[in-house]
Amino acid sequence: MKELKHLNKYFKKYWLKLLLGVIITIIARIFSLVMPSYVKKSIEVIENYSSQKIVASLARELLLEYILIILATALLSGLFTFLMRQTIINVSRYIEYDLKNEVFDHYQFLNLNFYKKNRTGDLMSRISEDINQVRMYAGPAIMYGMNALTLFACLIPLMFIKAPTLAFYTIVPFPLLSFLIYKISKIIHKRSTKVQEFLAKLSTYTQERFSGVAVIKAYGLEPRIHSEVERLANEGKDKSVNLAKVDAWFFPLMLFMIGVSNIFVIYIGGRQYISGEIASIGIIAEFILYVNMLTWPVAIVGWLTSIVQRAEASQKRINEFLKEVPEIKNEVDADTPVQGKIEFREVTFTYEDTNITALRNLSFTINKGETIAILGKTGSGKSTILELIARLYDVSSGTILIDDVPIQELNLFDLRAAIGTVPQDAFLFSDTISNNIKFGKDDATDEEVAQMAKNAVVHENIMGFSKQYETVLGERGITLSGGQKQRVSIARALLKDPEIYLFDDCLSAVDTETEEEILNNLKRASEDRTTLIVSHRVSSAKNADNILVLEDGQLMQQGTHDELNAVNGYYQELYQNQLSEKEN
Repeated sequence: MKELKHLNKYFKKYWLKLLLGVIITIIARIFSLVMPSYVKKSIEVIENYSSQKIVASLARELLLEYILIILATALLSGLFTFLMRQTIINVSRYIEYDLKNEVFDHYQFLNLNFYKKNRTGDLMSRISEDINQVRMYAGPAIMYGMNALTLFACLIPLMFIKAPTLAFYTIVPFPLLSFLIYKISKIIHKRSTKVQEFLAKLSTYTQERFSGVAVIKAYGLEPRIHSEVERLANEGKDKSVNLAKVDAWFFPLMLFMIGVSNIFVIYIGGRQYISGEIASIGIIAEFILYVNMLTWPVAIVGWLTSIVQRAEASQKRINEFLKEVPEIKNEVDADTPVQGKIEFREVTFTYEDTNITALRNLSFTINKGETIAILGKTGSGKSTILELIARLYDVSSGTILIDDVPIQELNLFDLRAAIGTVPQDAFLFSDTISNNIKFGKDDATDEEVAQMAKNAVVHENIMGFSKQYETVLGERGITLSGGQKQRVSIARALLKDPEIYLFDDCLSAVDTETEEEILNNLKRASEDRTTLIVSHRVSSAKNADNILVLEDGQLMQQGTHDELNAVNGYYQELYQNQLSEKEN
Protein backbone atom coordinates (compact mmCIF):
# COMPACT_ATOMS: atom_id res chain seq x y z
CA MET A 1 0.00 0.00 0.00
CA LYS A 2 3.06 2.28 0.17
CA GLU A 3 2.79 3.32 -3.47
CA LEU A 4 -0.92 4.15 -3.12
CA LYS A 5 -0.16 6.78 -0.49
CA HIS A 6 0.28 9.14 -3.43
CA LEU A 7 -3.53 9.18 -3.72
CA ASN A 8 -4.06 10.44 -0.16
CA LYS A 9 -3.96 14.06 -1.33
CA TYR A 10 -6.88 13.34 -3.65
CA PHE A 11 -8.84 11.51 -0.95
CA LYS A 12 -8.36 14.59 1.28
CA LYS A 13 -9.54 16.81 -1.57
CA TYR A 14 -12.79 14.85 -1.97
CA TRP A 15 -13.22 13.67 1.63
CA LEU A 16 -16.68 15.21 2.00
CA LYS A 17 -18.05 13.39 -1.05
CA LEU A 18 -16.45 10.14 0.13
CA LEU A 19 -17.93 10.52 3.62
CA LEU A 20 -21.35 11.16 2.10
CA GLY A 21 -20.91 8.05 -0.06
CA VAL A 22 -20.01 5.94 2.98
CA ILE A 23 -23.08 7.17 4.89
CA ILE A 24 -25.33 6.45 1.90
CA THR A 25 -23.78 2.97 1.59
CA ILE A 26 -24.61 2.17 5.22
CA ILE A 27 -28.20 3.44 4.80
CA ALA A 28 -28.67 1.41 1.58
CA ARG A 29 -27.51 -1.80 3.29
CA ILE A 30 -29.67 -1.20 6.35
CA PHE A 31 -32.76 -0.89 4.13
CA SER A 32 -31.80 -4.07 2.29
CA LEU A 33 -31.71 -5.97 5.61
CA VAL A 34 -35.39 -5.25 6.24
CA MET A 35 -36.70 -7.45 3.45
CA PRO A 36 -35.64 -10.93 4.74
CA SER A 37 -37.26 -10.44 8.15
CA TYR A 38 -40.57 -9.42 6.52
CA VAL A 39 -40.38 -12.39 4.16
CA LYS A 40 -40.11 -14.53 7.33
CA LYS A 41 -43.07 -12.72 8.87
CA SER A 42 -45.12 -13.26 5.70
CA ILE A 43 -44.42 -17.01 5.81
CA GLU A 44 -45.41 -17.06 9.51
CA VAL A 45 -48.72 -15.37 8.63
CA ILE A 46 -49.39 -18.11 6.07
CA GLU A 47 -48.44 -20.76 8.66
CA ASN A 48 -50.74 -19.21 11.29
CA TYR A 49 -53.59 -18.99 8.78
CA SER A 50 -53.09 -22.65 7.78
CA SER A 51 -53.23 -23.70 11.43
CA GLN A 52 -56.29 -21.42 11.91
CA LYS A 53 -54.53 -19.28 14.51
CA ILE A 54 -55.63 -16.12 12.64
CA VAL A 55 -58.63 -15.38 10.47
CA ALA A 56 -58.45 -14.81 6.71
CA SER A 57 -59.13 -11.06 6.84
CA LEU A 58 -56.31 -10.44 9.35
CA ALA A 59 -53.96 -12.64 7.29
CA ARG A 60 -54.74 -10.61 4.15
CA GLU A 61 -54.18 -7.32 5.98
CA LEU A 62 -50.86 -8.49 7.42
CA LEU A 63 -49.65 -9.88 4.09
CA LEU A 64 -50.55 -6.66 2.30
CA GLU A 65 -48.76 -4.61 4.96
CA TYR A 66 -45.64 -6.78 4.78
CA ILE A 67 -45.60 -6.74 0.97
CA LEU A 68 -45.83 -2.94 0.96
CA ILE A 69 -43.00 -2.70 3.51
CA ILE A 70 -40.85 -5.09 1.39
CA LEU A 71 -41.53 -3.04 -1.75
CA ALA A 72 -40.84 0.26 0.01
CA THR A 73 -37.57 -0.89 1.54
CA ALA A 74 -36.48 -2.47 -1.76
CA LEU A 75 -37.16 0.83 -3.57
CA LEU A 76 -35.35 2.84 -0.89
CA SER A 77 -32.42 0.41 -0.93
CA GLY A 78 -32.25 0.73 -4.73
CA LEU A 79 -32.44 4.53 -4.53
CA PHE A 80 -29.63 4.77 -1.98
CA THR A 81 -27.55 2.24 -3.94
CA PHE A 82 -27.90 4.50 -6.97
CA LEU A 83 -26.86 7.53 -4.88
CA MET A 84 -23.94 5.50 -3.49
CA ARG A 85 -22.64 4.85 -6.98
CA GLN A 86 -23.21 8.47 -7.97
CA THR A 87 -21.05 9.71 -5.10
CA ILE A 88 -18.21 7.18 -4.71
CA ILE A 89 -17.81 6.24 -8.38
CA ASN A 90 -17.92 9.91 -9.36
CA VAL A 91 -15.13 10.61 -6.87
CA SER A 92 -13.02 7.94 -8.58
CA ARG A 93 -13.59 9.71 -11.91
CA TYR A 94 -12.53 13.03 -10.37
CA ILE A 95 -9.37 11.37 -9.04
CA GLU A 96 -8.74 9.78 -12.44
CA TYR A 97 -9.11 13.21 -14.06
CA ASP A 98 -6.76 14.88 -11.58
CA LEU A 99 -4.17 12.10 -11.79
CA LYS A 100 -4.15 12.15 -15.60
CA ASN A 101 -3.63 15.91 -15.54
CA GLU A 102 -0.84 15.55 -12.99
CA VAL A 103 0.94 12.92 -15.07
CA PHE A 104 0.47 14.81 -18.35
CA ASP A 105 1.66 18.09 -16.82
CA HIS A 106 4.72 16.29 -15.47
CA TYR A 107 5.38 14.74 -18.89
CA GLN A 108 5.48 18.22 -20.42
CA PHE A 109 8.18 19.42 -18.05
CA LEU A 110 10.50 16.43 -18.46
CA ASN A 111 13.54 16.96 -20.66
CA LEU A 112 14.25 15.39 -24.05
CA ASN A 113 16.56 12.75 -22.56
CA PHE A 114 13.54 11.27 -20.80
CA TYR A 115 11.71 10.83 -24.11
CA LYS A 116 14.77 9.29 -25.71
CA LYS A 117 14.88 6.64 -22.99
CA ASN A 118 11.15 5.80 -22.91
CA ARG A 119 8.88 4.57 -25.68
CA THR A 120 5.74 6.46 -26.57
CA GLY A 121 3.64 3.31 -26.08
CA ASP A 122 4.85 2.98 -22.49
CA LEU A 123 4.09 6.65 -21.77
CA MET A 124 0.58 6.19 -23.15
CA SER A 125 0.06 2.98 -21.17
CA ARG A 126 0.90 4.68 -17.87
CA ILE A 127 -1.45 7.59 -18.44
CA SER A 128 -4.30 5.38 -19.64
CA GLU A 129 -4.27 1.72 -18.56
CA ASP A 130 -2.34 2.21 -15.32
CA ILE A 131 -4.46 5.14 -14.20
CA ASN A 132 -7.58 3.14 -15.01
CA GLN A 133 -6.38 0.40 -12.64
CA VAL A 134 -5.80 3.03 -9.96
CA ARG A 135 -9.31 4.38 -10.55
CA MET A 136 -10.73 0.94 -9.79
CA TYR A 137 -9.08 1.15 -6.39
CA ALA A 138 -10.26 4.71 -5.75
CA GLY A 139 -13.88 3.94 -6.65
CA PRO A 140 -15.25 0.39 -6.97
CA ALA A 141 -12.85 -1.03 -4.38
CA ILE A 142 -13.92 1.53 -1.78
CA MET A 143 -17.60 1.21 -2.64
CA TYR A 144 -17.76 -2.59 -2.61
CA GLY A 145 -15.42 -2.75 0.38
CA MET A 146 -17.72 -0.50 2.43
CA ASN A 147 -20.69 -2.44 1.15
CA ALA A 148 -19.16 -5.73 2.33
CA LEU A 149 -18.02 -4.34 5.71
CA THR A 150 -21.49 -2.91 6.41
CA LEU A 151 -23.19 -6.19 5.58
CA PHE A 152 -20.73 -8.24 7.65
CA ALA A 153 -21.05 -5.86 10.60
CA CYS A 154 -24.87 -5.84 10.54
CA LEU A 155 -25.89 -9.19 9.11
CA ILE A 156 -23.64 -11.76 10.78
CA PRO A 157 -24.44 -10.63 14.38
CA LEU A 158 -28.14 -10.54 13.42
CA MET A 159 -27.96 -14.12 12.12
CA PHE A 160 -26.30 -15.37 15.30
CA ILE A 161 -28.90 -13.60 17.42
CA LYS A 162 -31.77 -15.25 15.52
CA ALA A 163 -30.35 -18.79 15.15
CA PRO A 164 -26.73 -19.33 16.32
CA THR A 165 -26.33 -22.93 15.13
CA LEU A 166 -27.89 -22.24 11.74
CA ALA A 167 -25.79 -19.09 11.38
CA PHE A 168 -22.60 -21.04 12.09
CA TYR A 169 -23.26 -23.66 9.42
CA THR A 170 -24.40 -20.96 6.99
CA ILE A 171 -21.12 -19.05 7.05
CA VAL A 172 -18.81 -22.11 7.11
CA PRO A 173 -18.35 -22.19 3.29
CA PHE A 174 -17.70 -18.44 3.04
CA PRO A 175 -14.04 -18.36 4.20
CA LEU A 176 -13.28 -21.17 1.75
CA LEU A 177 -15.07 -19.26 -1.02
CA SER A 178 -13.14 -16.09 -0.24
CA PHE A 179 -9.82 -18.00 -0.21
CA LEU A 180 -10.53 -19.71 -3.52
CA ILE A 181 -11.62 -16.44 -5.15
CA TYR A 182 -8.43 -14.81 -3.87
CA LYS A 183 -6.27 -17.58 -5.38
CA ILE A 184 -8.13 -17.41 -8.69
CA SER A 185 -7.86 -13.62 -8.71
CA LYS A 186 -4.08 -13.82 -8.28
CA ILE A 187 -3.80 -16.19 -11.22
CA ILE A 188 -6.12 -13.96 -13.26
CA HIS A 189 -3.98 -10.94 -12.32
CA LYS A 190 -0.76 -12.63 -13.50
CA ARG A 191 -2.28 -13.80 -16.75
CA SER A 192 -4.11 -10.53 -17.43
CA THR A 193 -0.81 -8.69 -16.87
CA LYS A 194 0.77 -10.87 -19.55
CA VAL A 195 -2.14 -10.09 -21.86
CA GLN A 196 -1.74 -6.33 -21.21
CA GLU A 197 2.00 -6.50 -21.83
CA PHE A 198 1.37 -8.39 -25.06
CA LEU A 199 -1.22 -5.84 -26.18
CA ALA A 200 1.33 -3.06 -25.61
CA LYS A 201 3.82 -5.05 -27.68
CA LEU A 202 1.25 -5.63 -30.43
CA SER A 203 0.24 -1.94 -30.43
CA THR A 204 3.87 -0.85 -30.77
CA TYR A 205 4.46 -3.34 -33.60
CA THR A 206 1.35 -2.38 -35.57
CA GLN A 207 1.92 1.35 -35.03
CA GLU A 208 5.42 1.10 -36.46
CA ARG A 209 4.25 -1.00 -39.42
CA PHE A 210 1.38 1.36 -40.23
CA SER A 211 3.74 4.35 -40.03
CA GLY A 212 6.20 2.59 -42.33
CA VAL A 213 3.65 1.16 -44.75
CA ALA A 214 5.23 3.03 -47.68
CA VAL A 215 8.59 1.34 -47.03
CA ILE A 216 6.92 -2.06 -46.60
CA LYS A 217 5.17 -1.71 -49.95
CA ALA A 218 8.28 -0.40 -51.66
CA TYR A 219 10.28 -3.44 -50.54
CA GLY A 220 7.43 -5.88 -51.18
CA LEU A 221 7.47 -7.11 -47.58
CA GLU A 222 3.70 -7.64 -47.20
CA PRO A 223 3.93 -11.48 -46.98
CA ARG A 224 6.65 -11.32 -44.31
CA ILE A 225 4.74 -8.72 -42.28
CA HIS A 226 1.57 -10.81 -42.61
CA SER A 227 3.31 -13.88 -41.22
CA GLU A 228 4.76 -11.85 -38.34
CA VAL A 229 1.32 -10.43 -37.47
CA GLU A 230 -0.16 -13.94 -37.69
CA ARG A 231 2.50 -15.19 -35.27
CA LEU A 232 1.76 -12.33 -32.87
CA ALA A 233 -2.00 -12.96 -33.20
CA ASN A 234 -1.53 -16.63 -32.28
CA GLU A 235 0.63 -15.64 -29.33
CA GLY A 236 -2.08 -13.23 -28.18
CA LYS A 237 -4.78 -15.86 -28.68
CA ASP A 238 -2.88 -18.35 -26.49
CA LYS A 239 -2.45 -15.79 -23.70
CA SER A 240 -6.11 -14.74 -23.89
CA VAL A 241 -7.33 -18.36 -23.86
CA ASN A 242 -5.14 -19.11 -20.83
CA LEU A 243 -6.72 -16.16 -19.07
CA ALA A 244 -10.24 -17.19 -20.10
CA LYS A 245 -9.72 -20.74 -18.78
CA VAL A 246 -9.03 -19.42 -15.29
CA ASP A 247 -11.62 -16.66 -15.49
CA ALA A 248 -14.26 -19.25 -16.37
CA TRP A 249 -13.96 -20.73 -12.85
CA PHE A 250 -14.95 -17.50 -11.09
CA PHE A 251 -18.75 -17.41 -11.26
CA PRO A 252 -19.35 -21.20 -11.39
CA LEU A 253 -17.33 -21.53 -8.19
CA MET A 254 -19.30 -18.74 -6.57
CA LEU A 255 -22.61 -20.34 -7.58
CA PHE A 256 -21.41 -23.70 -6.28
CA MET A 257 -20.55 -22.25 -2.86
CA ILE A 258 -23.93 -20.46 -2.74
CA GLY A 259 -25.55 -23.83 -3.41
CA VAL A 260 -23.53 -25.45 -0.62
CA SER A 261 -24.54 -22.74 1.86
CA ASN A 262 -28.21 -23.04 0.83
CA ILE A 263 -28.04 -26.80 1.29
CA PHE A 264 -26.64 -26.28 4.80
CA VAL A 265 -29.43 -23.81 5.58
CA ILE A 266 -32.17 -26.14 4.31
CA TYR A 267 -30.73 -29.30 5.87
CA ILE A 268 -29.67 -27.91 9.25
CA GLY A 269 -32.65 -25.54 9.42
CA GLY A 270 -35.04 -28.35 8.44
CA ARG A 271 -33.70 -30.62 11.19
CA GLN A 272 -33.95 -27.79 13.74
CA TYR A 273 -37.51 -27.04 12.68
CA ILE A 274 -38.46 -30.74 12.99
CA SER A 275 -36.86 -30.95 16.41
CA GLY A 276 -38.52 -27.72 17.50
CA GLU A 277 -35.29 -25.75 17.94
CA ILE A 278 -36.65 -23.06 15.65
CA ALA A 279 -40.28 -22.03 15.84
CA SER A 280 -41.00 -21.16 12.22
CA ILE A 281 -40.03 -22.44 8.80
CA GLY A 282 -39.93 -18.78 7.79
CA ILE A 283 -36.53 -18.42 9.42
CA ILE A 284 -35.15 -20.91 6.86
CA ALA A 285 -36.39 -18.68 4.03
CA GLU A 286 -34.94 -15.66 5.85
CA PHE A 287 -31.53 -17.33 6.11
CA ILE A 288 -31.57 -18.35 2.43
CA LEU A 289 -32.00 -14.66 1.60
CA TYR A 290 -29.17 -13.80 4.00
CA VAL A 291 -26.91 -16.33 2.25
CA ASN A 292 -27.59 -14.75 -1.13
CA MET A 293 -26.97 -11.28 0.32
CA LEU A 294 -23.63 -12.35 1.82
CA THR A 295 -22.31 -14.32 -1.13
CA TRP A 296 -21.22 -11.41 -3.32
CA PRO A 297 -19.53 -9.44 -0.50
CA VAL A 298 -17.63 -12.58 0.52
CA ALA A 299 -16.64 -13.32 -3.07
CA ILE A 300 -15.38 -9.81 -3.69
CA VAL A 301 -12.93 -10.01 -0.78
CA GLY A 302 -10.56 -11.85 -3.10
CA TRP A 303 -11.52 -9.61 -6.00
CA LEU A 304 -10.83 -6.49 -3.93
CA THR A 305 -7.45 -7.88 -2.94
CA SER A 306 -6.64 -8.36 -6.61
CA ILE A 307 -7.79 -4.80 -7.42
CA VAL A 308 -5.57 -3.37 -4.68
CA GLN A 309 -2.59 -5.40 -5.94
CA ARG A 310 -3.10 -4.24 -9.51
CA ALA A 311 -3.64 -0.65 -8.41
CA GLU A 312 -0.46 -0.65 -6.35
CA ALA A 313 1.53 -2.14 -9.24
CA SER A 314 0.10 0.49 -11.61
CA GLN A 315 0.65 3.36 -9.16
CA LYS A 316 4.23 2.21 -8.74
CA ARG A 317 4.74 2.54 -12.51
CA ILE A 318 3.10 5.98 -12.43
CA ASN A 319 5.21 7.09 -9.45
CA GLU A 320 8.39 6.08 -11.27
CA PHE A 321 7.71 8.80 -13.83
CA LEU A 322 6.34 11.31 -11.32
CA LYS A 323 9.58 10.99 -9.36
CA GLU A 324 11.58 11.91 -12.46
CA VAL A 325 13.04 15.35 -11.80
CA PRO A 326 13.06 17.70 -14.82
CA GLU A 327 16.63 18.66 -15.67
CA ILE A 328 15.47 21.89 -17.28
CA LYS A 329 13.83 23.99 -14.58
CA ASN A 330 12.29 27.43 -14.70
CA GLU A 331 14.22 29.26 -11.99
CA VAL A 332 12.58 32.67 -12.58
CA ASP A 333 9.01 33.74 -11.81
CA ALA A 334 9.26 37.33 -13.04
CA ASP A 335 8.66 38.23 -16.68
CA THR A 336 11.89 38.53 -18.68
CA PRO A 337 11.28 39.95 -22.16
CA VAL A 338 13.66 38.68 -24.86
CA GLN A 339 15.17 41.05 -27.43
CA GLY A 340 17.24 38.60 -29.47
CA LYS A 341 20.96 39.00 -28.82
CA ILE A 342 22.66 35.58 -28.40
CA GLU A 343 26.15 34.81 -27.15
CA PHE A 344 27.94 31.47 -26.68
CA ARG A 345 30.95 31.55 -24.33
CA GLU A 346 33.20 28.49 -24.34
CA VAL A 347 30.16 26.20 -24.61
CA THR A 348 30.71 22.45 -24.41
CA PHE A 349 27.82 19.99 -24.57
CA THR A 350 27.72 16.20 -24.30
CA TYR A 351 24.56 14.18 -24.93
CA GLU A 352 23.79 12.11 -21.84
CA ASP A 353 22.19 9.16 -23.64
CA THR A 354 25.01 8.62 -26.19
CA ASN A 355 27.92 10.30 -24.39
CA ILE A 356 28.75 12.09 -27.66
CA THR A 357 30.31 15.54 -27.26
CA ALA A 358 28.46 17.64 -29.84
CA LEU A 359 30.06 21.04 -29.08
CA ARG A 360 33.55 21.85 -27.81
CA ASN A 361 34.49 25.26 -26.37
CA LEU A 362 32.26 27.03 -28.86
CA SER A 363 32.12 30.84 -28.74
CA PHE A 364 30.32 33.32 -31.01
CA THR A 365 27.97 36.32 -30.75
CA ILE A 366 24.80 37.14 -32.70
CA ASN A 367 23.45 40.65 -32.38
CA LYS A 368 19.74 41.41 -32.37
CA GLY A 369 18.34 41.44 -35.89
CA GLU A 370 21.24 39.57 -37.50
CA THR A 371 20.84 36.53 -39.75
CA ILE A 372 23.36 33.79 -39.07
CA ALA A 373 23.88 30.66 -41.16
CA ILE A 374 25.44 27.54 -39.68
CA LEU A 375 27.05 24.98 -41.99
CA GLY A 376 28.99 21.82 -41.45
CA LYS A 377 29.09 18.10 -42.03
CA THR A 378 26.55 15.75 -40.51
CA GLY A 379 27.18 15.42 -36.77
CA SER A 380 29.14 18.65 -36.52
CA GLY A 381 26.76 20.07 -33.87
CA LYS A 382 24.61 22.43 -35.97
CA SER A 383 21.22 21.32 -34.63
CA THR A 384 22.60 21.15 -31.09
CA ILE A 385 23.19 24.92 -31.14
CA LEU A 386 19.48 25.52 -31.85
CA GLU A 387 18.42 23.07 -29.13
CA LEU A 388 20.61 24.85 -26.59
CA ILE A 389 19.24 28.28 -27.56
CA ALA A 390 15.69 26.99 -26.98
CA ARG A 391 17.03 25.50 -23.73
CA LEU A 392 15.86 22.01 -24.56
CA TYR A 393 19.16 21.03 -22.92
CA ASP A 394 21.51 22.81 -20.54
CA VAL A 395 25.17 23.13 -21.45
CA SER A 396 27.75 20.78 -19.93
CA SER A 397 30.13 23.72 -19.43
CA GLY A 398 30.41 27.30 -20.54
CA THR A 399 27.63 29.91 -20.73
CA ILE A 400 24.86 30.92 -23.11
CA LEU A 401 23.66 34.50 -22.76
CA ILE A 402 20.48 35.98 -24.16
CA ASP A 403 20.54 39.80 -24.15
CA ASP A 404 23.68 39.59 -21.97
CA VAL A 405 21.78 37.53 -19.33
CA PRO A 406 22.68 33.87 -18.60
CA ILE A 407 19.98 31.74 -20.18
CA GLN A 408 19.18 30.01 -16.84
CA GLU A 409 18.23 33.40 -15.39
CA LEU A 410 15.52 33.98 -17.99
CA ASN A 411 11.92 32.91 -17.48
CA LEU A 412 11.82 29.67 -19.49
CA PHE A 413 8.31 30.35 -20.81
CA ASP A 414 9.24 33.87 -21.94
CA LEU A 415 12.32 32.50 -23.70
CA ARG A 416 10.43 29.84 -25.63
CA ALA A 417 7.56 32.23 -26.38
CA ALA A 418 10.13 34.48 -28.09
CA ILE A 419 11.36 31.65 -30.36
CA GLY A 420 9.86 30.34 -33.59
CA THR A 421 11.33 26.95 -34.51
CA VAL A 422 11.19 24.96 -37.72
CA PRO A 423 12.75 21.57 -36.89
CA GLN A 424 14.70 19.39 -39.26
CA ASP A 425 11.97 16.77 -39.17
CA ALA A 426 8.87 18.90 -39.80
CA PHE A 427 6.16 17.67 -37.43
CA LEU A 428 2.52 18.34 -38.24
CA PHE A 429 -0.51 17.27 -36.22
CA SER A 430 -3.49 15.25 -37.41
CA ASP A 431 -5.58 18.40 -37.76
CA THR A 432 -6.50 20.91 -40.45
CA ILE A 433 -3.77 22.78 -42.29
CA SER A 434 -5.16 26.01 -40.87
CA ASN A 435 -4.92 24.79 -37.26
CA ASN A 436 -1.40 23.50 -37.88
CA ILE A 437 -0.28 26.94 -39.06
CA LYS A 438 -2.12 28.62 -36.15
CA PHE A 439 -0.49 26.26 -33.62
CA GLY A 440 1.66 29.04 -32.15
CA LYS A 441 -1.03 31.73 -32.40
CA ASP A 442 -4.57 30.45 -31.81
CA ASP A 443 -6.25 33.82 -32.39
CA ALA A 444 -4.78 34.37 -35.86
CA THR A 445 -7.21 35.37 -38.61
CA ASP A 446 -7.69 33.46 -41.84
CA GLU A 447 -6.05 36.34 -43.70
CA GLU A 448 -2.94 36.12 -41.51
CA VAL A 449 -2.76 32.35 -42.03
CA ALA A 450 -3.02 32.74 -45.81
CA GLN A 451 -0.36 35.49 -45.85
CA MET A 452 2.13 33.37 -43.93
CA ALA A 453 1.42 30.45 -46.25
CA LYS A 454 2.19 32.75 -49.19
CA ASN A 455 5.45 33.80 -47.55
CA ALA A 456 6.32 30.10 -47.19
CA VAL A 457 5.33 29.52 -50.85
CA VAL A 458 2.76 26.85 -49.94
CA HIS A 459 -0.47 28.81 -50.45
CA GLU A 460 -0.99 27.66 -54.05
CA ASN A 461 -0.51 24.02 -53.04
CA ILE A 462 -3.07 24.38 -50.26
CA MET A 463 -5.61 26.06 -52.54
CA GLY A 464 -5.30 23.06 -54.84
CA PHE A 465 -6.78 20.75 -52.19
CA SER A 466 -10.54 20.19 -52.27
CA LYS A 467 -11.01 21.58 -48.73
CA GLN A 468 -8.09 24.01 -49.01
CA TYR A 469 -7.04 25.25 -45.53
CA GLU A 470 -9.64 22.97 -43.86
CA THR A 471 -7.96 19.87 -45.29
CA VAL A 472 -7.35 17.42 -42.44
CA LEU A 473 -3.84 16.01 -42.51
CA GLY A 474 -3.04 12.38 -41.84
CA GLU A 475 -0.84 11.26 -38.96
CA ARG A 476 2.35 13.35 -38.77
CA GLY A 477 1.18 15.26 -41.86
CA ILE A 478 1.50 12.24 -44.16
CA THR A 479 -1.06 13.81 -46.54
CA LEU A 480 1.57 16.33 -47.65
CA SER A 481 4.86 15.88 -49.46
CA GLY A 482 8.13 16.46 -47.63
CA GLY A 483 8.55 19.92 -49.11
CA GLN A 484 4.97 20.90 -48.35
CA LYS A 485 5.36 19.81 -44.72
CA GLN A 486 8.50 21.92 -44.38
CA ARG A 487 6.77 24.96 -45.85
CA VAL A 488 3.69 24.61 -43.62
CA SER A 489 6.09 24.43 -40.65
CA ILE A 490 7.79 27.63 -41.87
CA ALA A 491 4.38 29.34 -42.16
CA ARG A 492 3.64 28.28 -38.57
CA ALA A 493 6.88 29.85 -37.31
CA LEU A 494 6.34 33.06 -39.30
CA LEU A 495 2.80 33.48 -37.97
CA LYS A 496 4.10 33.40 -34.40
CA ASP A 497 6.22 36.47 -35.21
CA PRO A 498 8.85 35.78 -32.52
CA GLU A 499 12.02 37.68 -31.66
CA ILE A 500 14.24 34.72 -32.65
CA TYR A 501 13.84 32.37 -35.62
CA LEU A 502 15.51 28.94 -35.59
CA PHE A 503 15.43 27.19 -38.99
CA ASP A 504 16.98 23.74 -38.86
CA ASP A 505 17.70 22.61 -42.44
CA CYS A 506 14.06 23.33 -43.22
CA LEU A 507 14.48 23.78 -46.99
CA SER A 508 16.16 20.47 -47.76
CA ALA A 509 13.06 19.03 -49.48
CA VAL A 510 12.33 21.99 -51.79
CA ASP A 511 13.83 22.84 -55.15
CA THR A 512 16.36 25.67 -55.51
CA GLU A 513 13.92 28.03 -57.22
CA THR A 514 11.34 27.67 -54.46
CA GLU A 515 14.14 27.90 -51.90
CA GLU A 516 15.26 31.24 -53.32
CA GLU A 517 11.73 32.63 -53.20
CA ILE A 518 11.21 31.46 -49.60
CA LEU A 519 14.56 32.90 -48.49
CA ASN A 520 13.67 36.28 -49.98
CA ASN A 521 10.33 36.21 -48.17
CA LEU A 522 12.03 35.13 -44.94
CA LYS A 523 14.48 38.01 -45.22
CA ARG A 524 11.60 40.50 -45.38
CA ALA A 525 9.55 38.75 -42.67
CA SER A 526 12.47 38.39 -40.27
CA GLU A 527 13.68 41.97 -40.54
CA ASP A 528 14.80 43.17 -37.09
CA ARG A 529 14.48 39.55 -35.90
CA THR A 530 17.44 37.38 -34.94
CA THR A 531 17.56 34.44 -37.36
CA LEU A 532 19.65 31.26 -37.32
CA ILE A 533 19.59 29.06 -40.41
CA VAL A 534 21.12 25.60 -40.28
CA SER A 535 21.70 24.21 -43.74
CA HIS A 536 23.78 21.97 -45.99
CA ARG A 537 23.28 24.33 -48.92
CA VAL A 538 25.41 27.40 -49.59
CA SER A 539 22.39 28.92 -51.36
CA SER A 540 20.58 29.11 -48.00
CA ALA A 541 23.57 30.70 -46.30
CA LYS A 542 25.18 33.10 -48.77
CA ASN A 543 22.96 36.09 -47.95
CA ALA A 544 23.42 35.76 -44.16
CA ASP A 545 25.13 38.51 -42.19
CA ASN A 546 27.54 35.96 -40.82
CA ILE A 547 28.28 32.30 -41.53
CA LEU A 548 29.59 29.80 -39.00
CA VAL A 549 31.28 26.63 -40.26
CA LEU A 550 31.46 23.80 -37.72
CA GLU A 551 33.52 20.63 -37.64
CA ASP A 552 33.34 18.11 -34.78
CA GLY A 553 31.59 20.68 -32.60
CA GLN A 554 34.24 23.36 -33.09
CA LEU A 555 34.11 26.62 -34.98
CA MET A 556 36.45 26.20 -37.97
CA GLN A 557 35.48 29.20 -40.11
CA GLN A 558 33.48 32.39 -39.61
CA GLY A 559 32.63 35.29 -41.90
CA THR A 560 30.45 36.47 -44.78
CA HIS A 561 29.93 34.52 -48.00
CA ASP A 562 32.53 36.57 -49.88
CA GLU A 563 35.07 36.30 -47.07
CA LEU A 564 34.75 32.53 -46.72
CA ASN A 565 34.66 31.91 -50.46
CA ALA A 566 37.94 33.81 -50.83
CA VAL A 567 39.93 31.38 -48.67
CA ASN A 568 40.60 27.68 -48.98
CA GLY A 569 38.45 25.62 -46.67
CA TYR A 570 35.25 23.64 -46.22
CA TYR A 571 32.97 26.50 -47.28
CA GLN A 572 34.78 27.23 -50.56
CA GLU A 573 34.89 23.54 -51.40
CA LEU A 574 31.19 23.13 -50.62
CA TYR A 575 30.26 26.17 -52.67
CA GLN A 576 32.23 25.03 -55.71
CA ASN A 577 30.82 21.49 -55.53
CA GLN A 578 27.24 22.74 -55.32
CA LEU A 579 27.87 25.31 -58.07
CA SER A 580 29.19 22.64 -60.42
CA GLU A 581 26.19 20.37 -59.59
CA LYS A 582 23.82 23.23 -60.43
CA GLU A 583 25.56 23.89 -63.74
CA ASN A 584 25.41 20.21 -64.63
